Amino acid sequence: MAVDYAPFVMIRLSPTIRATRIAMIKIFGIKNCDTMKKAFNWCDANGISYEFHDYKKQGVPRDELLKWCRSLGWQALMNTKGPTWRKLTPEQQAITTQGQAVALMMEHSSVIRRPVTENDAGQLLVGFDPTTFDSFVR
Repeated sequence: MAVDYAPFVMIRLSPTIRATRIAMIKIFGIKNCDTMKKAFNWCDANGISYEFHDYKKQGVPRDELLKWCRSLGWQALMNTKGPTWRKLTPEQQAITTQGQAVALMMEHSSVIRRPVTENDAGQLLVGFDPTTFDSFVR
């Protein structure tokens, strides 16, 4: 009776390979945003698992928004360069308090800078830059 042994491959690992912790992150934003697409593509290319919270489908989580404001400040979350901001009236743009900012971001989710990313340590990052993102998620 012949025994068929499954072939195996031995791999020698290079000593220069650094150990990396595989992170699970949560990304908040809207799917059709170019900056969001860059973040998704970067995660996919670098083997980073992520959960996506789409403001357009799931709404803006008020508790999360308040937590972000406490951690980062509401000014850091406001996207004042996008078309949604430019369409707002001067009265709507005249924000001076966190309460006003939260109300505006709840009503117009596109004025929240994107992406807002939370790593598994609970730290937050707003926006996308490949180098900063890499340090943030690993």
